[in-house]
Amino acid sequence: DEATDPSTSEENWECIQRFCHQVNADTEGPLFALRLLAHKIQSPQEGEALRALTVLETCVNNCGDRFHSEMAKFRFLNELIKVLSPKYYGIWSSEKVKSRVTEVIFSWTVWFPQEVKIQDAYQMLKKQGIVKEDPKLPEDKILPPPSPRPQNSIFDTDEEKSKLLAKLLKSSHPEDLQAANRLIQSVIKHWQDLPVFHFSSQEQEKAAQVSRRVSTISEVSENVRRMDELLQSYRRRELSPADQDTLQALWQRCEKLRPLLFRLASEVLADEEALAEVLQADDKLSRALGQYRQVVASQ
Repeated sequence: DEATDPSTSEENWECIQRFCHQVNADTEGPLFALRLLAHKIQSPQEGEALRALTVLETCVNNCGDRFHSEMAKFRFLNELIKVLSPKYYGIWSSEKVKSRVTEVIFSWTVWFPQEVKIQDAYQMLKKQGIVKEDPKLPEDKILPPPSPRPQNSIFDTDEEKSKLLAKLLKSSHPEDLQAANRLIQSVIKHWQDLPVFHFSSQEQEKAAQVSRRVSTISEVSENVRRMDELLQSYRRRELSPADQDTLQALWQRCEKLRPLLFRLASEVLADEEALAEVLQADDKLSRALGQYRQVVASQ
């Protein structure tokens, strides 16, 4: 959060370097780092998204082969593609963010020519007309080529799961969509290289909606639960300075989640069950924010 904070006047390089150090120190650092960075790059706040892209490029320069291996998978490339695609976040991402993401992906086709999935993802963007022409890369950004790594994970393709997911996503029954979501979670864990352009555009959109809804509602529930715990301690005047900082960070994140819930509600107006889930999450969030203002902001 500090490394991508859009309220600061310039990049916090100390935080960015600490982030890179943690990526290198943790066995699963690259996996979790890219998941966090994807979330920040998709932020509706232009400043936050641009800061996250700076952190991403710094990690590419400093975090080595393990990081390169994870970022070259469709799992992460898909998240960047969504920022550009009008079927996903491209409809509200700023031109500055989309231009920067395009530059990042194109630069990787130059720096990592052996990574077939990066090449495929970029060519798909050009074929669909999302990228009109190759961007011009600054000379000072050219990286040395990375060490070679084994290609083609055994999880790169799974035709049976692909067909099942496509069938479930075509259904209008809530239980089928719930089954599709469970399969998506399984794919994320066990079949981590599924390209977003594997299915039709309608299937892609429905899968993205299910994934966004489940992820956002889950985050709301966890944040509200944690805020309730901290507010109880705050009322008893038992909150440490560190926990006070955590509480403020939770409040700021919950404020950012509200427009995401509004957007999710507009996507599922025809699905009563899904809409009820989103509205219930919004009620929880509104209650938690109201309690924060009553207990903390008033003091």
